[in-house]
Amino acid sequence: MTPPPSRRRGAGTERRAPAHNLLRRGAVRRSQMITTYGVGSLVAVDHESFVVSGLDGADDHWSSDESPRIHERRLARLLGVQYFRLPPASDESSKDGARVRRFPLMHSCPECSELRRHRDFNPPPGRSVCGTCEADLVPSRFVIACEAGHLDEFPYWHWVHRATGGGTTTAGQCGGTLTLRSSGRSSSLRSIIVSCSCGVPEVSMEGSFRRKALKDLGLGCRGTRPWLGTSVPAQTCGSAPRTLQRGSSAVWQPVLKSALSIPPWSDGRADPLAEHWAELRELNSREQVEMCLKFTFKGEIPVPVDEVMALLDAEREEDPEGEETPAFDHRYRALRHKEYERLRTGNDERERSRDEQFVCETPLGDPAELRLLGVTGPMLVKKLREVRALKAFTRLADLDSTTEGKEAALSASEQAPAWLPAMEVRGEGVFLRLDADRLDAWERSTVVAARAERMRTAHERLIQQRASDPTRVPASPATPRMVLLHTLAHVLINEWSLDAGYPAASLRERLYADDDMAGILVYTATSDSAGSLGGLVAQGEPDRLIHTIDAAVRRAEWCSSDPLCVESEASGTGGTNLAACHACVMLPETSCEHNNILLDRALLVGTPEDPRIGFFAHLLS
Repeated sequence: MTPPPSRRRGAGTERRAPAHNLLRRGAVRRSQMITTYGVGSLVAVDHESFVVSGLDGADDHWSSDESPRIHERRLARLLGVQYFRLPPASDESSKDGARVRRFPLMHSCPECSELRRHRDFNPPPGRSVCGTCEADLVPSRFVIACEAGHLDEFPYWHWVHRATGGGTTTAGQCGGTLTLRSSGRSSSLRSIIVSCSCGVPEVSMEGSFRRKALKDLGLGCRGTRPWLGTSVPAQTCGSAPRTLQRGSSAVWQPVLKSALSIPPWSDGRADPLAEHWAELRELNSREQVEMCLKFTFKGEIPVPVDEVMALLDAEREEDPEGEETPAFDHRYRALRHKEYERLRTGNDERERSRDEQFVCETPLGDPAELRLLGVTGPMLVKKLREVRALKAFTRLADLDSTTEGKEAALSASEQAPAWLPAMEVRGEGVFLRLDADRLDAWERSTVVAARAERMRTAHERLIQQRASDPTRVPASPATPRMVLLHTLAHVLINEWSLDAGYPAASLRERLYADDDMAGILVYTATSDSAGSLGGLVAQGEPDRLIHTIDAAVRRAEWCSSDPLCVESEASGTGGTNLAACHACVMLPETSCEHNNILLDRALLVGTPEDPRIGFFAHLLS
């Protein structure tokens, strides 16, 4: 994917910094520095290609003037950092930006067809052209990566010399010059020809994408991390690298974690103490806390001590019980549980200040009729703030999995970083829950449990097949409750995109599905202004919500791909969906928490053979 051309108002990449004599190479939107062009990703600018540099290093830091701090204590504690930073802005007054390095280094000249490292073409300073032909150089289309997150150049020399044992000899020792050309016979890999002037037979790139193609050459992963610079030593890695297209989505996938700002952390009072919470948590008494604050801030305490003690108590309440060092997933579930409780209870006028970033109220209408549908507890989230942080990234990740692969770090330091890149987005939403009694009775149905079990089995099989360690496969989250809530969120988003005029991509789901949670939040937290003027909140009033749910369920009863869709024994990658396709319940990737898997509209409306398995089947009778 190529970013848009530089515009007058944009965000985040290279600007000229006089001290380092760096050149500006392009511009991308600020939000893309988290989701698309984050640390370790490849970014194409015109006819050049670069890798986005890491967070540390002498020349790689983000300017504090152009990447301001943002705070979300609950998420920061979960990720083990003190605060977050916005990606660098890039307007006409900007002097710096996010640093990038040229990658891949292997380039070819379209005129003379030579294939060599960029510097060996002797290009003029600041340009990427062949020093002989003056033609624009073309970055290598192919790179190699491994599941541990390492990235490297494609071994062209070994590939063309493989018939002579090139996989076990030193690259370039033949003294020849590599060339790369296209035969023009087709657009397949067979038409891309690599040759060497030493006289070995020329070969095509056909077969280079086989899973074991590089392993068969005797090549393993060298553990290189070009986004961290040449001074960072390579890691020991036993993984087998694979060939990828430079622009493939498998080259870089972000590991994003998010949290809603909820009281008591949502009014910004605790922000001045962000770097001192770890120290304050170790103190046992009010007197110790007060003494620490006076010493740290030289007598001018920015937050009253009583409020600090209340914040410390609230933080300790979120600590998972029963484990001294709970697993990350356990702590993330605890974070979701706290959000669920706050969305259920809301916050009244007395809890609000002018800076409050979370406003959640009960609707004005009578929600009693909603209970007849099996829905209860609607809440109008008139104001919310979500912080999305880039925790790490993966390569060769399974896009259809709800779990991440091996995470690659954003910095070279062995110590945990003090901050992570993040975006804050503001919006509004509607929260609703399913009636607990009806849900419990529905879940006990053997037919319902059997459909969810089919998806769970298929999902766990898929994870196991693609896991580097099959003995440590995480459990699938597929349960009847989770699949029902997930599919309901999708049909509501589709209905609101049709009935209320929202682009589906501007709405997002947030699922709360556990043994003691059964709710969904549909919200408009985006970095632009789509749906931030109260329109979605208005859809949460009971009279409108009744109409929306009824219309959404009736629309889900039929699909233009029926009867194939509803009668499908399995759909999606590896059978991780049942009655779900792009014609009925699937959403844009930005809207779904689970990459459009674990969906089944039959659990909403039933099947022609057994309509009773649908939770909302009574609306269709």
